[in-house]
Amino acid sequence: MYFHKEGRKIIFVTLAVVLVIYAAMIFFVRDWTFFHGLFMCILLLFWMAITLFFRIPRRIFTEDFQQLIAPADGTIVTIEEVMEKEYIKEECMMISIFMSGTDVHVNRYPCDGVVEYAKYHRGNYFIASYPKSSDLNERTTVGLRLADGQKIVLRQVAGTMARRIVCYAREGEVVKQNQEMGFIKFGSRVDIFVPKTFKINVDLQDKVRNAISPIAHIVPAQSTTD
Repeated sequence: MYFHKEGRKIIFVTLAVVLVIYAAMIFFVRDWTFFHGLFMCILLLFWMAITLFFRIPRRIFTEDFQQLIAPADGTIVTIEEVMEKEYIKEECMMISIFMSGTDVHVNRYPCDGVVEYAKYHRGNYFIASYPKSSDLNERTTVGLRLADGQKIVLRQVAGTMARRIVCYAREGEVVKQNQEMGFIKFGSRVDIFVPKTFKINVDLQDKVRNAISPIAHIVPAQSTTD
């Protein structure tokens, strides 16, 4: 396990604050009570929670170019047919993965492709599991063209606590399955929009892991006319 680069500064600063508070208490408090010890334990647990949030566990990635691999850890909260208006601009299937505070928050590309569209949107901070958060919350949209010309969309959606979306996607970039796409800090959601011909492999409330869990089978474009 290692810690993501997006969190290293936060981890260091938080630890420094905890140590300064501890040093101040050692200097100024002569007689420690139960409540002084409890306060320091709470601070230490807070720092540990921050540290674990940015953890990146070592994993054996699933490499299957006929499958879309989960772009995020979390729980499947939505599988529905929708109109994707930003990049695909047609009816497609949306799969939403809700990431709780205990999930790993790195986001990865579910397949190989070329980034044709990448845009950041300011927005609100409703609960990420709320269906309309995909359109109303702060978010980034990444449009990916597959080798056979089909399009998918990945959308990072901020939640109530998440106020910082990091997206590394750049238009024109060639990306690989399981390559890092970005990171969302402190609770969030990732939506993936795919052609209706793709075969969805997950159900509502399923738990998935980024770079490991297949979520949909890619049906090649030429097969859709058979």
